[in-house]
Amino acid sequence: MTNESGHKRALVTGGAGLIGSHLSDLLLAEGYRVRILDNLEPQTHRNGKPPWVSGEVEFVNADIRDREAVRKALEDVDVVFHQAAYGGYMPEMGKYVHVNSFGTAQMLEVIRDENLPIGKVVVASSQAVYREGAAVCPRHELVFPRTRPVEQLASGDYTVHCPICGEITTPATTPEEAPMGGETVYAITKADQEQLVLAWGRQTGIPAVALRYSCTYGPRQSVFNPYTGVIAIFATRLLNDQPPILYEDGEQTRDFCYVEDIARANLLAATTDKLDGLPVNIGSGCATTIREVAGMVSGALGVPIEPVTRGEFRPGEMRHLTSDISRARDAGYEPTVDLSTGIERYLEWIRTQGGVRDYFAAAEQVLREKRIVQRTASPPGRN
Repeated sequence: MTNESGHKRALVTGGAGLIGSHLSDLLLAEGYRVRILDNLEPQTHRNGKPPWVSGEVEFVNADIRDREAVRKALEDVDVVFHQAAYGGYMPEMGKYVHVNSFGTAQMLEVIRDENLPIGKVVVASSQAVYREGAAVCPRHELVFPRTRPVEQLASGDYTVHCPICGEITTPATTPEEAPMGGETVYAITKADQEQLVLAWGRQTGIPAVALRYSCTYGPRQSVFNPYTGVIAIFATRLLNDQPPILYEDGEQTRDFCYVEDIARANLLAATTDKLDGLPVNIGSGCATTIREVAGMVSGALGVPIEPVTRGEFRPGEMRHLTSDISRARDAGYEPTVDLSTGIERYLEWIRTQGGVRDYFAAAEQVLREKRIVQRTASPPGRN
């Protein structure tokens, strides 16, 4: 289906956000007509509709939970890029479930019950759906460890143990076949979104793809939201002469992926049938410790403040997660922006945003009160 102009129309939910806005720009450049549905969540968009939302898009200011608004936004749409979600380490359990799980289910229900001629749905999933990623045991080779118990973390033991023999493991890249089972509320609802979309796609015959994003960063990442985006949090702390805060010992590793690479992966998923019906890891395939990231941001800003550890941890957080991106590569995906370059581009952007406050300090106290951040029984080690 194409509209009167002969161009395909895409709906990007959450299209004012980091990923959604870059995806919308890419779609416009590729000749799509773009409609955005975004509620401009105040936690992220403190000043309302951001200036980077293109005047060429049709912008619908509405909540993904508003059935009638979603129904109207889906009219004459060929492909849906479902990016809308409530994210990060925040305490509102009910809101996560209502926005992410219910909002997604209701959107799919509308498409099905209204017999809307949608050609494909691409949903933003997350590496958070994994349990503890993949690891190599000296005795049992590739294993998929269980989530580290709170009692273990509280004792100051942050290592990942083999689920069979208990030996300490070394990290491995995580394939899509690794067990799901993230234990944060965000992870649970991202798994809901992914499984709802893929199951619905099988039932309806409408092609669907779930992209499991690695840690996404880049220009337009909110400087207001203290709960998401470690690079943004470190940058705002350092710009306010405050040290980056590291949980555990700072030696956790993550796969960081530049937002424009994530946007291109979405376009690929929409235009190939090689990924239909599948969960697909999208990342850089490279591991970087959180301590290294703090140093990279500090160095790029020219603010030589060392990060600090305080013997705190977040229950349910993975120790190591690097995506195996073989499936995406086989379909034509290739990351193009390395972490150092990407950080420089983000910091160039953040310097254009005027005075940047540190919103993390106040938020951190809330996280402690809700026990989303906890303290180890032993004193912190390395500072």
